[in-house]
Amino acid sequence: MPYLIDGNNLIGHIPTLELPDPKSKHRLVAQLLIFQTTKKTKIILVFDGPSDPDLFGEKFRRKEFSILWPDLEESADTVIKHWIEKQTDLRHFHVVSSDREIKTFARVNGAKILDCKEFHKLLKTTLKDFKESKAMDKEDITLSPLEVDHWLEIFGDSDE
Repeated sequence: MPYLIDGNNLIGHIPTLELPDPKSKHRLVAQLLIFQTTKKTKIILVFDGPSDPDLFGEKFRRKEFSILWPDLEESADTVIKHWIEKQTDLRHFHVVSSDREIKTFARVNGAKILDCKEFHKLLKTTLKDFKESKAMDKEDITLSPLEVDHWLEIFGDSDE
């Protein structure tokens, strides 16, 4: 199911991220890229403020993961509302925000609502599962004493 995410609002609900820290947006994007790949879904992330050159351009305007930035006189809320208004069918879209006005607007237009706290729980679970699956993918290469002796025979014991 696709997600339209109020980025700054979500950052404010993640204890490890802080709005004043410019790297918080980067960290959120990294987490959401893992979420998007793992869940095989679409994400449209909207941030307030001027665009970050590292998070702008073709790299972040793809079909499955996009970052939108407001024009100078706009806010992320305006961008989110305009995006919602342009859609013909929002029944399968989640709008992630804790902003009461955005949630009401999205609900009236037929989108499903996910509060930032709820989405953060889902994100944490997904990231934990991803991390565990990556850990399981790594082979545990523990040599038996016999194998160690065999390799020492071949390559010699450096202690001699």
